[in-house]
Amino acid sequence: MNILDVLQKLLVIIGPTAVGKTRSSIEMAKRYNGEIISGDSMQIYRKMDIGTAKITKAEMEGIPHHLIDILDPFESFSVAEFQLLVRTKIREISESGKLPIIVGGTGLYIQSVIYDYQFSDVPGDETFRLQLEEKAKKIGNVALHKELMVVDPESALQIHPNNVRRVIRALEIYHLTGKTRNDFQRVQQPDLLYNTALVGLTMARENLYERINARIDLMVAEGLLAEVNSLYQQGLRDCQSIQAIGYKEIYEYLDGKVSFEAAVENLKQNSRRYAKRQFTWFRNKMDVEWIDMTNVNHFSKKITEISRCVEGKLQVKSNT
Repeated sequence: MNILDVLQKLLVIIGPTAVGKTRSSIEMAKRYNGEIISGDSMQIYRKMDIGTAKITKAEMEGIPHHLIDILDPFESFSVAEFQLLVRTKIREISESGKLPIIVGGTGLYIQSVIYDYQFSDVPGDETFRLQLEEKAKKIGNVALHKELMVVDPESALQIHPNNVRRVIRALEIYHLTGKTRNDFQRVQQPDLLYNTALVGLTMARENLYERINARIDLMVAEGLLAEVNSLYQQGLRDCQSIQAIGYKEIYEYLDGKVSFEAAVENLKQNSRRYAKRQFTWFRNKMDVEWIDMTNVNHFSKKITEISRCVEGKLQVKSNT
């Protein structure tokens, strides 16, 4: 018997921001009786809708979605917690006779679920960690991030300079072991845990950047400033959620550091850079079947391409 015959079926749709994952995933869920699990590290937060491009009830078209709006913005969330929650959801959805579909752009989160990934048992060094926290306050997040770039450039490219907690953890692992965070990850990724169709959506860079800019203009029009200001007025600051692109830039405006126009331009630039990092991660870390979504006017043809991949990998039949 082929091992794939006994593994749970799983569809994973990945790709950079604004490439068309949401729309495509809804079509796949309709065709294959699926339920969607968010693979986005920021859509877990309540009251952070516009800045995370969170799917609306209308856009869901009745398809069940999971791991959206499960935490308040002041709460922290780790990749280990995500791994546990998603694997539980995959089992529940499969046992109900439906196809679980993970959709998102947070590469490490998705990777942690679909591979037999065990998190490093490297212990913490509280003294060293506190020293780095104080150092970050003195020299700034960017300077500390540059120190990580020297000893572990691969992790530095994956971690945003403002995500100080993860920067410090990566430095801590190197300090204690002389090995990088990714040295452990590479050893710990032998096989897929599921019968997985891993579909990546790509797009010509110029077209994607245009879509990113247009999406952010729409966010502004829909009330991004008011959404972020609500969090700002609550005193939320040194927490994981506010490090998200779309929030930290507007915080700089609310702090009086930049004009609103500059904050929006920074948001666009950071989003474009993030999309580039997403591509790099997916291409280097996962065995992905890529679908080019550049010509969005031929969306139905793109859906047919995705469907062909899904049916070939998972041996499932379309409802349509």
